[in-house]
Amino acid sequence: MTEDSGSQRHYRAPCPGCGAPVEFRSAQSAFAVCPYCQSTVARQGEQLARIGKMAELFDDFSPLQLFATGRIQDKPFTLVGRLQYAYEGGRWTEWIAQLDGEGEDRIGVLSEDNGAFVFSLPYPLQRPAPAADSLRVGVTTAIDGRPFTTASSQEARLVSAQGELPRLPALGQPFRVVELRNEQGLVLSLEYDSDPPGAWLGRSVQLDELQLTGLRAESAKEDKGRSFTCPNCGSPVTLHLADTKSVTCPQCSSIIDTSSGIGGELKYATQREPVRPLIDLGATGQLEGAPWQVVGFQHRMGQEPGDDEQFGWDEYLLYNRKRGFLFLVDAEDGWSAVRPTTGAPTLAQSGQTARYLGRTYRQQYAYEAETTYVLGEFYWQVARGQKTSNRDYADGKGGILSMERGDGEITWSHGSKIDSAAVAAAFKLDAKKDLFRRADASPVSAASGLGCGTIIVIAVIIIFLMIVLSTCTSSSGGSGYRSSGGSYGGYSSGGGHK
Repeated sequence: MTEDSGSQRHYRAPCPGCGAPVEFRSAQSAFAVCPYCQSTVARQGEQLARIGKMAELFDDFSPLQLFATGRIQDKPFTLVGRLQYAYEGGRWTEWIAQLDGEGEDRIGVLSEDNGAFVFSLPYPLQRPAPAADSLRVGVTTAIDGRPFTTASSQEARLVSAQGELPRLPALGQPFRVVELRNEQGLVLSLEYDSDPPGAWLGRSVQLDELQLTGLRAESAKEDKGRSFTCPNCGSPVTLHLADTKSVTCPQCSSIIDTSSGIGGELKYATQREPVRPLIDLGATGQLEGAPWQVVGFQHRMGQEPGDDEQFGWDEYLLYNRKRGFLFLVDAEDGWSAVRPTTGAPTLAQSGQTARYLGRTYRQQYAYEAETTYVLGEFYWQVARGQKTSNRDYADGKGGILSMERGDGEITWSHGSKIDSAAVAAAFKLDAKKDLFRRADASPVSAASGLGCGTIIVIAVIIIFLMIVLSTCTSSSGGSGYRSSGGSYGGYSSGGGHK
């Protein structure tokens, strides 16, 4: 049965599994999942054929839901389907968007990207896609004449679906997903579940700019009550984020792996030697004109090659429901606010410089990093003892860029420095602002209440001490002082579809 609805033609037919109506809103949809019996049906002319049964959805508590509407590039779209995938680091969701208007009937994909979102459209490759094994992480490849750097290469499998689908990978069958990124902020996804591989090209978006309506109400998430008992001590643990993959128990601080859901057996790891964050979990601060809540905290240690000394820094994971995630980094040289990039900077062959969005950054440090303590919730699968190789870059104008390399992926992050007093004020901790001061504190402001003679004496003493210290440390492997601020995003997925 076919119906006209405005400029769109809807197709509806009884499900061959249970007889309930199954509707196709898009001419591009070849498959659908019956909302009543979860039968997977294929559209064959005017008939539907049952080809299997889809597993139950895992609830990701996303603000998105079927039939939410929005606009992209001033064209309307409707979310008509959902695909849920699993990979070694957890799970992710892709929302199928039907774009309409001016006689068009195209399909796009709205997917999560390191706590943010990427909107992608099918990309017709001019040349055959490279073999998946040839796209090694960190290597730059020309795709249709444009340089892209491989950021992630993962084995994935479809675990569940809902609504209308233009394509349907075999349920449970593993296939390779490769994410490539470039300096202009584009993400090219190659999915090797078909021949030729599917290609999607997208860029970062914020939910606000998509003008979305029909989102899931905030209360719907709260009413679900995502609580469970800690597998180590039995205390209650509650999840607050839409897609938590790791959480710590508030009672015993055990790290609990929730990447496979909370219904089955939960893996956990105990932690000792607690680190007390300067900003409490749950605190809300006003940054970048929006409220951000502290939902996670991790302490990390770093060591440069050939240096016996280590250095440490803290990372606060901040969350805003519409803007996603932001990292507030507390390092020796000051505070910074950063977030994972959608694109990938162009790295010079020497590795000493990187270009991103038209700006050049010079390498300051290269070091090995390790997570030593975590608290709260995280959208990636965090664990104590995770190790990465990091490089930090700066542009000399307060802009910072960081590359973190883990197993099978590279994550770039970008941001800028923040005055320590502004951080304290943002979280209404002005009374403790002295605790926030780092090496970025201005010597002029610190000495503003001193007399001229006192300042001169202090300057002479400092010069004398510098001469003594330079003599003592001329053969040292390093001071342990650094000016980067860490990984800016931790050990995260890095993929545009994760």
